[in-house]
Amino acid sequence: GGGSVTAHAGALAAALAQMVAGLTVGRKKYASVDAEMRDIAVRAAALGTALSALVARDAAAYAIVYAAYKLPADTDEQQRVKAARVDDALIHAAEVPLETARACADVAELALSVAERGNTNAASDAGVAALLAAAGCVGAAYNVRINVAALGDKSRGTALSEEATRQVGRARTAARKAEGIVETAIGG
Repeated sequence: GGGSVTAHAGALAAALAQMVAGLTVGRKKYASVDAEMRDIAVRAAALGTALSALVARDAAAYAIVYAAYKLPADTDEQQRVKAARVDDALIHAAEVPLETARACADVAELALSVAERGNTNAASDAGVAALLAAAGCVGAAYNVRINVAALGDKSRGTALSEEATRQVGRARTAARKAEGIVETAIGG
């Protein structure tokens, strides 16, 4: 579903940011940022790995929600148990895409760094990484918010929704800045 796709988008963005950092490392022209680009490459690889794992974790979280909705609700006790399990499953299903949103925002900021100081021949790749990471973050935030909206007690998810919104702000800011850098680099 959408949550898995957003994590996959973030993983692809991380791979692009890692690639641009790699295309910068070892070049005389970029000697002053060599250590930073090496660090970014490592961080991007770690984020890519985490985001790839979140693809499966998101699908698993949805399966838990689906199973909770299938619980019997014939008696008052069953209804109470079902409502509690559904809300617990929805909280878990909101926490997973929130992890995705955080990771995507981190990737967007790494993409901005490589757009600013990385190999200018790969500026468009840095821009794509930033835009894709921001899109992944927004999509992940949608999934947080839709799960929170389905809660019986929405107050349980308020902090999750608020954090998702903050992550979207981080990602969009980085993507917007990266886009400006790329446009300048390619003569836009």
